[in-house]
Amino acid sequence: MANLAIPRGDAVALTRALVAVDSRNPALVAGAPGEGPVARVLADVLRAWGMRVEVYDALPGRPNVVARVGRVGARALMFNGHLDVVGTDGMTHAPFVPEVRGPRLYGRGSTDMKGGIAAMCAAAALAGDAALDAELIVAAVIDEEEASAGTRVLLERGVRAEMAIVTEPTELAVMPAHRGFVWIEIVVEGRAAHGSRHDLGVDAIRHAGLLLAELDAHEERVLGTRLHPLLGRASLHASHVHGGIGMSTYPDRCTLSIERRTIPGETTGDALREVESAIERVRARRPAMRASARVLLAQGPSDVAVDAPVVRALSDALRTEGERVRVEGMSAWTDAALLNDAGIPAVCFGPGDIKLAHAAEEWIEIAEIERATAVLTRLARQFGARAV
Repeated sequence: MANLAIPRGDAVALTRALVAVDSRNPALVAGAPGEGPVARVLADVLRAWGMRVEVYDALPGRPNVVARVGRVGARALMFNGHLDVVGTDGMTHAPFVPEVRGPRLYGRGSTDMKGGIAAMCAAAALAGDAALDAELIVAAVIDEEEASAGTRVLLERGVRAEMAIVTEPTELAVMPAHRGFVWIEIVVEGRAAHGSRHDLGVDAIRHAGLLLAELDAHEERVLGTRLHPLLGRASLHASHVHGGIGMSTYPDRCTLSIERRTIPGETTGDALREVESAIERVRARRPAMRASARVLLAQGPSDVAVDAPVVRALSDALRTEGERVRVEGMSAWTDAALLNDAGIPAVCFGPGDIKLAHAAEEWIEIAEIERATAVLTRLARQFGARAV
């Protein structure tokens, strides 16, 4: 499909054009092309649609696309979405052939989240046909699936807005909150010795097991009582366990990897201190136990009040378009957290089902792309309406 042949504001045609371009994140898939090719396609389309377009590298060879429409310097509404997709191993259909089967459009990224990017771009173009007393900013960013370099650089460059919609797949529910996560590595030190010398050996794996049991009890007794009205409880799980030398040798080291899912009000420091406290409780019972913990990666939770202006505005747009308003919590982490941390109230809303993200079979309802576009267009027009 030729880029410039996409009719202005046609979100479904744009979704197909974006899905057809391999944009696997090279930090996740060795040798993947990254976002450069799809960014060029999108930038060409948005220029053809009459938008002011800026393309710049957020990482070498991996560009953000930032397009604007409306009055320069006015209060701004941001639409944000990511161009990168995950790997395709195990997929049951061609990943980059945007195939239509009945009411569905198939392809890697169709749900996560090229359908959302297409809807937000089409909405901005359609809303821009009216005289807007505001500026609409469309930010199509890189690297959300790994370290969110795209939105981080966007914010570092000073881009700000009064409110933002991150068009992640929510099945058209308004999602003002999501969990954060903290990846923690724990190294348990033992002492290697022959399996017959219990007097010399210190079993790092057994001590790691005691620590896992302590963390399990902490989750049941403590984390299960920490609740958020939209997200439910905080949680943790063990992601990896590595250790051991041989069947007849006491293991001198065991490494645990823990993921702690945080809810609003919890910090990275809180999660790390919980693990360190669990280590101390085990050590009080087993003085030979030696362990240390460190944070590998952390992303904070996101939380916007259910009566915040951005939630009210989006809910009004849904009602005006004849859609049911559903306010729910988002299960996955998104760039909305970074926007909120920067002082931009951001919620998730978009077409697609998050359960199909990263799946062996990924598709999106075509009608849902169109409905999302209509709601976002209405929101943009209402936001940009001139005062009378």
